[in-house]
Amino acid sequence: MIEVRGLRKRFGDVTALAGVDLDVAQGELFGLLGPNGAGKTTTIQLLTGLARPDAGTIRIAGIDSTRRPRAAQHLIGVVPDESNLYPELTGFDNLCFCGALYGMPARERKERAAELLKTFGLSEAAGRLFAGYSKGMKRKLTVAAGIIQRPRILFLDEPTTGIDVASARAIRQLIAELRRTGTTILLTTHYIEEAERLCDRIAFLVAGRIVRCDTLANLIQPVQGNRVLQLTVTGDAAAACARLAPAFPQIRFQALDGGDRIRAESRDEIRIGPLVRLLEQEGVGVLEARLMRPTLEEIFVRETGIEAAVMSREKEKAGGGA
Repeated sequence: MIEVRGLRKRFGDVTALAGVDLDVAQGELFGLLGPNGAGKTTTIQLLTGLARPDAGTIRIAGIDSTRRPRAAQHLIGVVPDESNLYPELTGFDNLCFCGALYGMPARERKERAAELLKTFGLSEAAGRLFAGYSKGMKRKLTVAAGIIQRPRILFLDEPTTGIDVASARAIRQLIAELRRTGTTILLTTHYIEEAERLCDRIAFLVAGRIVRCDTLANLIQPVQGNRVLQLTVTGDAAAACARLAPAFPQIRFQALDGGDRIRAESRDEIRIGPLVRLLEQEGVGVLEARLMRPTLEEIFVRETGIEAAVMSREKEKAGGGA
């Protein structure tokens, strides 16, 4: 449904995309995961015809969108990273207006608008001006507007950024339901947990380049056999790692962001007792020790060199507890 080859885009001296290739199959939920500034929004803008690439080709459902950027727009729905709805219109009127833009008959768009308002729990706010909606309500209505014409392909740019947990959960549930009904979805996010929870395949986009693309199972396969232990200590985690490493050369130790946690990883079984005893001899107390399962976060850090803490800080800046 989506075929991209050699996609490039510059804004002045800034390279937003540096030769992106990707394919999204029919009915697939494909995720672009990366930090802010990686090129995710630029990718969405190019694929939806809102911007033109400097180089490369785009095909949407077999249509050459590079030469005919508007030719495939009747097939797609777009949920931008920031709302594009009208503050002076009510929630109901915004949806009806979007339906009219897609050429939906008046009766059909009114029925569809009422249906979506009910789905998103916004029926009671249908007659209120969009300007008076909360951040979570605005995000829900923006998603509803993107799917009012039941698109075959849906582009979602950071769909849950900056909204409350309940609203984010409702949007994720709707995304999963759309996928089950056969909608092809390309989703961008900097929430690692969101990509891991929703996507069939995930591409890591960093500085305008895709550095890895695969299914979740294939991405985490290299660490499936590893044993990972996380220790929370009373002292300096970096100093504790320096004491542990010579005594246990078969284990790789890493001080995690925050200064009081240690990550221990090995292909062999990790015995907690000897680690704890050595640390206590060095005057370092162990508050918690727990085994960890392999996660997408580990692979993302390995492949990109970007610590998950960076992504978490971006999440906090966006105001999202999602």
